[in-house]
Amino acid sequence: MPAPCTRRSLTWSNAGQLDLVSIWGEEAVQSQLHSSHRNYDTFGQISRYMTERGHDRDTLQCRGKVKELWNIYYKAEEANHHSGAVPMCCQFYEELNAILGGNPNSTVKSTVDTSEAHVPVKSGPSQEEENLDEDVEVDEGPRGRG
Repeated sequence: MPAPCTRRSLTWSNAGQLDLVSIWGEEAVQSQLHSSHRNYDTFGQISRYMTERGHDRDTLQCRGKVKELWNIYYKAEEANHHSGAVPMCCQFYEELNAILGGNPNSTVKSTVDTSEAHVPVKSGPSQEEENLDEDVEVDEGPRGRG
């Protein structure tokens, strides 16, 4: 018997993913995500924007999908930096690159507080990944983490 479909396991449509990426890439949202390690409220705001655009997604679904898209993008980027590797791409690559790749021609502008800037380390998580991995400040019952 298949496992029951939970609210967190719903399939995302391409339009829903594009709307999420669009909202995630907004300068104000990026600024909020970069300014706080505890970003549950920001993902709540993203969820509300998704609802306004006709997508019924809760805070944890939005957070999970952003994290999934982030991971897919960076796996493609890492594979592309290996000498002789076959170029890889991922769905919504151009949109994600505008947010995550630091493309100077993108419309998304990332703000960096130089007093807390981190030198990227290949083997460790980036600041954004750490933000996505932070505990969600919500009582989730016996499971604990989100």
